[in-house]
Amino acid sequence: MNILDGRKISNQIKEEITEEVVKMKERGEKVPHLAAVLVGNDGASLTYVGSKVRSCKKIGFESTLIHLPEETTEEELLQQVEKLNANPNIDGYIVQLPLPKHIDEQKVLMAVDPDKDVDGFHPTNFGKMALDMESFIPATPFGIMELLHRYNIETEGKHAVVIGRSHIVGRPISILMSQKGKAANATVTLTHSRTKNLKELTLQADIIVSALGVPNFLKADMVKEGVVVIDVGITRVPDDSRERGYYITGDVDFENVGKKASYITPVPGGVGPMTIAMLLKNTLLARERHKVAST
Repeated sequence: MNILDGRKISNQIKEEITEEVVKMKERGEKVPHLAAVLVGNDGASLTYVGSKVRSCKKIGFESTLIHLPEETTEEELLQQVEKLNANPNIDGYIVQLPLPKHIDEQKVLMAVDPDKDVDGFHPTNFGKMALDMESFIPATPFGIMELLHRYNIETEGKHAVVIGRSHIVGRPISILMSQKGKAANATVTLTHSRTKNLKELTLQADIIVSALGVPNFLKADMVKEGVVVIDVGITRVPDDSRERGYYITGDVDFENVGKKASYITPVPGGVGPMTIAMLLKNTLLARERHKVAST
C-alpha cells in the first residue's frame, strides 16, 4: 500500500504558486485576492474558511473574510455577492456551503460572476468543463486529478468507478476522468444510492473514487487487489472518549481496504488539503485571466 499524500502535494502546489506571486510582485503587478463569505457559525465551515485565509497569507495572496450572522437574509447575502462581483480588487471568491436553511443555495450560486467563481460551481463553468473548454474546475475534483497526475497513477484505459453523483464531486470527476488529458482517458462508471450491483462494479474497478459521505462504506470485500482508492468522504463521528468529542473518518475502511490497495488516500490528509490548494490555483488563474482581459 502506498499513501497518496495530499498534504505533501498541496504544499508543493502552494510553493509553486508562491513563486508565481513573487514574480508578480517583482513586476509590480497586483497579487491575487481571494474573498470568502461565511454565513453563520458552522464548525466545519469555520475550520475550512480559516484554513483558506491562513493559506492565502502564507503564499502571498490578499484575502478578505466576510463573516455574516446566521440570521442574514437571502436578500442581504445576494447584495453582498453583487458587491463582490462589482469589486475590481477581488479576483475570485467563494460562498461557503452549507448556507442556513432559509437561504436558497442555488439562487446564491447562480448570482456569482462566473469569472470570479473559483469554486467552479456556476453552471457556466460546469458546462464549459463538460465541453472541455477553459473554465474553473471545482476544487475537489481538480485536486483529485492533480493528485493522480503527480503520483503518475495510470488512468488511460482503466475502469474507474465513482461512488456518489453530487454536482460538487461525483459528477464532475466522472466527466474529467473520461476526457482526454493527464490523469484521464479512463472508462468511467458513475454509481449512486440507487445502483443495484454496486459491489459487482467496485470489484471490477481499477480506480475507485468514493464521495458518498457514509463512514466506512467501502469494505475490503468490495475491492480487488491493486486497486487505487480515492476517499473524498469526510464525516465527524461523535466520540466522547476524545478531547474534541469526535473523530474524522472517510467513506473507506482504510485499515482493511488499504491491505489490498496499491494506492490510497488517508482521511484526513488526502483529498482535503488538495481542495484548498486547487482553490488557490483557481484564484491565481482568475488573476491571470483578469490581467489579460484588461490589456
